[in-house]
Amino acid sequence: MRRVHTLSFVLAAIALLAVGGVAGGAVGDVADASSPTLASEPPTPTAASVSGPEAVASATPATCDTDDNTAVVGCWNGTHYEDELSFDQDDGLTEAELEALTHLTMARVEHIRQRPFREGVPVETVTRAEFTNGSMGGDGADETNGSVAASQRWNDQVWEALFVVGEDTTAAEEIDTVFGGAVSGFYSPTQDSIVLVVSEGEAVQIDPSTLAHELVHGMQDQYHDLTRARYVGATQDRDLAVDGIVEGEAVHIEERYAARCADNWTCIDGPSSGGGGGGSASEYNFGILQTVLQPYAEGAFYVESLVEAEGWSAVNETMTTPPESTAEVIHERPGYETRAVEFEDTATDGWETYPDQGVDGAETAGEASMFVMFWYQSFEYGYPVLEPTGSRASNVRIHTRPEASLRTRVNYNYAHEATAGWAGDELYPYRNDDGGETRDGYIWVTEWQTRADATAFYETYRTMLEAHGDDPYVTGDVYAIDDGDFPGAYGVSRENTTVTIVHAPEPGGVLELRPGIGLDLPGSTDGPVGEPDDDETDGGVGSGNDGGSGFDGADRGDGSGPDSETGGGAGEGESNDAGESSTAEETPGFGVAAALAAVVATVAVLARRRR
Repeated sequence: MRRVHTLSFVLAAIALLAVGGVAGGAVGDVADASSPTLASEPPTPTAASVSGPEAVASATPATCDTDDNTAVVGCWNGTHYEDELSFDQDDGLTEAELEALTHLTMARVEHIRQRPFREGVPVETVTRAEFTNGSMGGDGADETNGSVAASQRWNDQVWEALFVVGEDTTAAEEIDTVFGGAVSGFYSPTQDSIVLVVSEGEAVQIDPSTLAHELVHGMQDQYHDLTRARYVGATQDRDLAVDGIVEGEAVHIEERYAARCADNWTCIDGPSSGGGGGGSASEYNFGILQTVLQPYAEGAFYVESLVEAEGWSAVNETMTTPPESTAEVIHERPGYETRAVEFEDTATDGWETYPDQGVDGAETAGEASMFVMFWYQSFEYGYPVLEPTGSRASNVRIHTRPEASLRTRVNYNYAHEATAGWAGDELYPYRNDDGGETRDGYIWVTEWQTRADATAFYETYRTMLEAHGDDPYVTGDVYAIDDGDFPGAYGVSRENTTVTIVHAPEPGGVLELRPGIGLDLPGSTDGPVGEPDDDETDGGVGSGNDGGSGFDGADRGDGSGPDSETGGGAGEGESNDAGESSTAEETPGFGVAAALAAVVATVAVLARRRR
């Protein structure tokens, strides 16, 4: 994961990703032991099977006798990858022990990756307070000039559009809940070093596979230069996609490292606490967290597919030309086809976009963020949106019970028919300060591969609206939500493969933002206000008699349904039908790979990068 850190960015290892960590305990339902897993060690590619000049056979113990020969694979500073350490880390690691562990781990990463490090990778430590103050604080930007304030306001609308950050909360605050205590270490390309974040008074400890993960970033930096612009996506979706190969390779090697430790390598045990994040599960915004975790979860299998098909050369090529969408990573389809989004600003009555934010004012959320949007409603609010006829627990498990599992961390699924046909999207936050009144809204234009894909997203989105509202969704009308985290008016229309969503504080604002959307005000007996964009706007895809989605209150998770207890909330336990517990640098941004970005100029890790 990348974070804006003053003028640099870092690739952070999230402690929550570790099996047994917060995410695993609160969100995660670890897959059954019988599930397919990436943890089993595939055959190590030989020099013959790995194309390119980097493919070098590993050294034998007898040839591992030089301190400075960077052409030798599997040996670093005289340490061979099959060597053993004579200490453990029960009482923490001394500086000398950390150095010895680093040398052994570098030799083992070289052996797995079949190429040498070009130079050493220093490992430093900072306290959590130092990290938080240095990474989350301001960068000297003057909020009075409006640039930071505008960026935050823009980004708030992005996360509100994703139904992850409510109207009364700022995206910056919610992002801080995830990153203020979740980062246990990171690699900084600008400093060419790994930094371990240690709580005040605690001994230095690190899981060997986590150290291997960060060392992979060091190797990537030495061969590809992670400070290059191509490793910072211009949008949230593009940035998460880039992370799919950057973090995917690191997790893939980390998995193989852990498998070797379980099989034939002697490895020191990891920290008994399971990793060093601060804060409790209840403090995290799991909508943000699960969005950020997508490259780690799906990226490992994406890289595995590349290695199996064409060897490490395919990974090298993909690092040179990173994926352009999370859809490519989720579906393991290099060159995934997208479609241009057509948008013309026709807003009236003082509404204006943010031309200096995002890409000409727009964010691209992408398939991963859209999936999390729908899933989060079941986890946080108890609304079964992805599968309306299922229970809250079964909807949560769509995400937490993937077909394949990982050894080193909890894995998650991000594919569902409601979002699987994504072809593109542009989300434009709007502001209206006329008359001294502050009003915010957005227009979100989404493109889909087929009409059936568009209909699937359209119906699921309407189901989500109806879950938060009090009234059935009426086809052809603007829909109003009176209270809760996402109050206001929503206009939703579908034309062929395009679904357009418009949000404003009140119904009239929807028609000001999109005069041609062809929808009636709620309760209106007149015809549509304005001409529809074409003859198929909003046409008849609802399953209810009134054009609604068919969602009713039988299983809302608000205490009224037979399968729910007290509704959503991260960390709440819920009994499901199996008797288990389930529930529940520079980054662009979300405005997730950006998860985040210039929310506070430097938080950009989920907020969106300021340009």
